[in-house]
Amino acid sequence: MANEHEKENAAIAAMEYVEDGMTIGLGTGSTAKYFVELLAEEVADGLVVRCIETSEQTRRLASSLGVPLIPFEQVERIHLTVDGADEVDPQGQLIKGGGAALLREKIIANASDHMVVIADPSKQVERLGKFPLPVEVTPFGYTITAKLVYDVLAASGIDRPRVELRSLSNGELVVTDGGNHILDCHCGRIPDAEALAARLSNVPGVVEHGLFIGLARTVIIGNENGATVFEFS
Repeated sequence: MANEHEKENAAIAAMEYVEDGMTIGLGTGSTAKYFVELLAEEVADGLVVRCIETSEQTRRLASSLGVPLIPFEQVERIHLTVDGADEVDPQGQLIKGGGAALLREKIIANASDHMVVIADPSKQVERLGKFPLPVEVTPFGYTITAKLVYDVLAASGIDRPRVELRSLSNGELVVTDGGNHILDCHCGRIPDAEALAARLSNVPGVVEHGLFIGLARTVIIGNENGATVFEFS
């Protein structure tokens, strides 16, 4: 189980990448929350930054703490994005989207000069796939899209995949900040994450998927005593 102290230590280490005058993308999730809180403390002490949130949840948190936010339309450059992950492999490939914010997260990560991923050791895996892969799909035709996604998973060498629509405790389907639905794809093990990412992107009705390939330049894994930093080109 994740240790909150490990998450916080990862966030503390990520603060080393923050510089005065930066435009920063703020991630979503329990580990990213620590980073937003730490950033707010530095802002209160005089740090000058501008930030862009990856979700309404993060927007509310950042606003409540006095972190300055700007609309994405006003951004010319994002210097740094700090976000969490649901899984990270030794190559820095990620599964994200457990918080249903993968579309905004990927747009902002892709637009950033530097993406830093912060996580606790429970998120480290040898191969992606144990965590269900989120796929964001349009409400129109989502049942057909789900079947196509299943076919892609099966054709990608995933043994007996299972595709489920994410729903709330009351049975209503999850609606993302973009107004879409989420398919949770139970893969067990993804033989080739890069190939699967390309195939999923070609499915009509798929808005975005939770495979983040080649986006994380730095991965920070918090531990009880500090953090371990992995750099990727």
